[in-house]
This record gives sequence, C-alpha cells and structure tokens, in this order.
Amino acid sequence: MSANRPAVRGKLIAFEGLDQSGKQTQAEGLRDFVRDRGGECRLLSFPDYQTAIGHEISLALHGDRDYAADTLQLLYIANRYEKRGAIEAFLAAGGTIVCDRYLASSVAYGEAQGLDPDWLTEAQRFLPRPDLTIVLDIAPETAVARKSAGRDRYERDLTLLSRVRDSYRRQARQPGWLLLDGERAKAEVSSDVITAAAPLLGQP
Repeated sequence: MSANRPAVRGKLIAFEGLDQSGKQTQAEGLRDFVRDRGGECRLLSFPDYQTAIGHEISLALHGDRDYAADTLQLLYIANRYEKRGAIEAFLAAGGTIVCDRYLASSVAYGEAQGLDPDWLTEAQRFLPRPDLTIVLDIAPETAVARKSAGRDRYERDLTLLSRVRDSYRRQARQPGWLLLDGERAKAEVSSDVITAAAPLLGQP
C-alpha cells in the first residue's frame, strides 16, 4: 500500500445488554479474534471508572451520590466523550474498537427511567457511531441469578431492568443491530458474534 494512501477507517462494534448478559466475555472474545488474525483491536468498557467523571458515576451507583436520572445519564455520556478523541484516532488509523457498553446504554437505562430517548440520542450525536451493535438479550431474573451479591442500584431493580430490556429490544430493530439470545451457552453466543462481525472486519 502506498505510504500516501490513507488507512481504511476501522470498525467500532458495541456490545449491549443487561449486566451479567455476557458482554465482557463476548467483547474479549471478539478482541482476541481480531488480534489472532493480525489486526489492531482495542477493548473499551463504559463507564470508565478511572476518570473523575467515572468516579462520580461509581459513587452514585453505590448510593453515595443522589443524582437525578437526567444528570446521571449526562455523566455517563460525558464519560464517553472523554474517550472520543482516542476512539476517533484509533479508528482513523484502521484499528478495531470493541466496546462493552456504549451509546445505547444511556438510551436504554434513561428511557427506562422516563427520559426522552431522542434527547439521549441527540446528546451523543458527536460520538463515533457503531458499525455494529450486538445486544445480548437475557431476562432480568437471569441477571440477578448470575450475580447474587454486590449488585448496584440498577441491578437490584427487576422492574427497571424489564423496562431496560424492552428498550434494548426496541432499539435492536434498527439497521446495524443484532439481537442475540444471551441465555445460551457462551460458545453458542460467540459463534453467532463471530459470524456477524467477521465479514464487517474483512475476515472469512
């Protein structure tokens, strides 16, 4: 390839779903798939609790802050904007970004708390758009069963989680989305993830 020829823009793939749906496992598996084939891949998890904004989010989730729903979602969105420059640069260089939660999380959790999904989408319009969003769909009861202790304020509210799940399912009707049954064995889910992502990444 000519040194003057710009790199092909990389791809951004986001995993969404309730906590304990397998997002981290599948995101790590896809990252390894890309790297094993010689590609550059970076895995990001949101929220990023290592930043000042992320620290505030952590305090709120564990009851040490009392933010209104709109304020908390704005913090989540700001936490993603903190990574905007790095994401754009990595994609511009042709790398693959895999996200464990991304734009759809604020829409799902915010909508479940009565916020306007269009407003939540608009607030994130300057963030890089995913090329593929994969929703790992599980029942709220499954999420609770997979994590019996140490649950945060969202993870303890089954009624809220049901509304979050409904929002994810609604969003997943859009082009560029894939809704997968996350109740199945990890290997089965992984097979479907690779089948969907490989052509997008130029892999057989």
